[in-house]
Amino acid sequence: MPSTRRAVLIDLGGVLYRDEIKVVAAEWAERLAITPRSFLDAVYGGSDDTILIGRMGEEAWWEIVRGRLRLDAGQLGELRRDVIRGRWDEGLVSCVRGLERVCVVSNAWPPVREWMGAAGVLDVGAEVVLSCEVGCAKPDPRIFEIALERVGAGPGDALFIDDTAGHVAAAEGLGMTGHVHANGPGTVERIGRFPGA
Repeated sequence: MPSTRRAVLIDLGGVLYRDEIKVVAAEWAERLAITPRSFLDAVYGGSDDTILIGRMGEEAWWEIVRGRLRLDAGQLGELRRDVIRGRWDEGLVSCVRGLERVCVVSNAWPPVREWMGAAGVLDVGAEVVLSCEVGCAKPDPRIFEIALERVGAGPGDALFIDDTAGHVAAAEGLGMTGHVHANGPGTVERIGRFPGA
């Protein structure tokens, strides 16, 4: 049974890690003489039902992307490095590391756990729940339920933080307290106001 100790569930991309995908899309769109929207569709279109929930491996997915964009092997390698460009929010990472009961809940592709380990942040939460590993993605209620179970908390004892309002609304619909992330200091302040976190 869940305890009454408070827990923080927090998103990875766009929150703890600020990606540069809009910049990357603009750069590659210019390079390939397409629109940024076309680039994003080529990289991510169809991924929600395949690689994002573990129904396809990373290499197979990138072969699809390579074909869509007509890239050679060298270009594909560049693209794979570029799509993960960004920076960690050190202040927020430090804040979350200082909490006892934290679960990172991320819609993520298979290499993310390894990538977090290489960056030295796999320990940012006591638990890490990735959509590609559990077979469901936000806003599916199942991913929230898995995260709550792993940290031993009930919905009423959890603060959920995400930069996507729809994901926050889904968590609130399950009884969690929600916070839409806009910036690191604001989220740190919100965590500080969550009793018992």
